Amino acid sequence: MTEIKPTILIHGGAWAIPDHLVKDSVDGAKDAAKAGYTVLRKETGSALDAVEAAVCCLEDNPAFDAGTGAVLNQAGEVELDAIIMEGKELRTGCVACVQNIKHPVNLARHVMEKVSFSSQPWISQDDPAFITLRGEYQRLRLKHHFMRPRPSSRQDHVMLVGQGANLFAKEMGIQEVPTSELVTPEAVRYWEEYSKYKVAVKDLFNNKIIANEGHDTVGAVAIDRHGNVACATSTGGITGKRVGRVGDSPIIGSGAYCDNNIGAVSTTGHGESIMKVMLARLVLQYIEQGLSTQNAAEKALQFMEKRVGGAGGVIAVNKEGEIGKHLTTERMVWAALREDQLTYGIEPKDNFSEMLSGS
Repeated sequence: MTEIKPTILIHGGAWAIPDHLVKDSVDGAKDAAKAGYTVLRKETGSALDAVEAAVCCLEDNPAFDAGTGAVLNQAGEVELDAIIMEGKELRTGCVACVQNIKHPVNLARHVMEKVSFSSQPWISQDDPAFITLRGEYQRLRLKHHFMRPRPSSRQDHVMLVGQGANLFAKEMGIQEVPTSELVTPEAVRYWEEYSKYKVAVKDLFNNKIIANEGHDTVGAVAIDRHGNVACATSTGGITGKRVGRVGDSPIIGSGAYCDNNIGAVSTTGHGESIMKVMLARLVLQYIEQGLSTQNAAEKALQFMEKRVGGAGGVIAVNKEGEIGKHLTTERMVWAALREDQLTYGIEPKDNFSEMLSGS
């Protein structure tokens, strides 16, 4: 059996990244890849821990549209979406439209691992209504003979949104931060300028005139030495989006998907287009059909552009650790680490390489 080399690949979003943000974007991508790889290098390092560490690093960086530095919605507020998934049992955690959370991807992981139907603190289990509901549930279980033990991968909840997600964060001891801590002067300026430009979907991600709006969803995919894959995606969405709008990022199969039998994918770009074609799952479908990881990424984005006119980017790793990345926007910053070799780029044909210091 071929030994699997721990590998991580991250992206900082596919859009018309302006020249003045190129250096910060590339440096931030490299830092995030290193953060994830530091986890993978450990004997016990898991792909799941690695993608969370990488995305948390990106959420902390104001150069990206996730966590600190996220864009503002129509009301001038920050609403955040995130997903995290592991490929062994397909456990997933998703959050959408959460506010005042510094690391939405961490909250998504809590949803994956901690949330349950019966652990809602705002519902008293001594409440007569709850007791009645619980009794009816048990009666139905007996009637329909589904008293079998649940598989370990069975989850009570996969996604929490809005106020419910924030209440759960409080239950988990995740501290809220003031909005001012997440909002940057650049995000405010983009929001103020947004109404000046009316453009088509493809232009939204390629037009330099409006590039400063920011559309840089962040994400990571990884495979560890045990062959487990994982993925994570986090975003603030699109400047000026309607209050309550949810894009592709937290949607399973659209913003991210992984399966140990195939690989892992994280996507970026025009969310509504990505959801229509379920882009992340589409990439894995092409890998299942025998395409290389790179060709699968290219074919999936070509299909999306032809079918619904959407532009975007993809990063992927297959079950053997082979990576692929592709973009149909002007730029997408990415970085990968494998065997202490760091590769990265931002232009479509970039593939710079350097060894980690001390290697």
